[in-house]
Amino acid sequence: MAEKIKEATVFNQEDIDRKVILAAGDIAPEFSLENSDGVSISLRDFRGKNVVLYFYPKDNTPGCTTEACEFSANYDEFIANDTVIVGVSPDSVKSHSGFIIKQNLKHILLSDINKDVAKAYGVWQVRKNYGKEYLGIVRTTFVIDKEGKIAKVYKSVKAAGHAAKVLADLVK
Repeated sequence: MAEKIKEATVFNQEDIDRKVILAAGDIAPEFSLENSDGVSISLRDFRGKNVVLYFYPKDNTPGCTTEACEFSANYDEFIANDTVIVGVSPDSVKSHSGFIIKQNLKHILLSDINKDVAKAYGVWQVRKNYGKEYLGIVRTTFVIDKEGKIAKVYKSVKAAGHAAKVLADLVK
């Protein structure tokens, strides 16, 4: 009987070393990505407003749905505090469109298919699940102030209750 040879996943050094190093006071990396309608949206489009920029792994998965729905449920309070909510994942524009419709989301979702923005923010990292290593998004949220500087970073976020915590911190 032939033995199965298990292939090891190989990551480049940049992927292995990547982590969130952005901190409060840093200028948020600029980006342009397509929204669920295929329209290019840039961070600079929101100058003069606070931005909650949250990175999540995948549309229509339990944790990501919880997080997105909670941000959407608090949408009016964020807007009342001069804050725009923007979710980013590697999913396609079409996937985002379906996710928004299915969950009746009110906020913007951007498609980072090439993971360039996730890499710039340090959230595209080597992950482990059930002993298997892979590259994926580490759920992270950045609050960006009206001048484009990072005001707060939430690392390794737990989806449930996160939106309410971000909102509470914003209104302090």
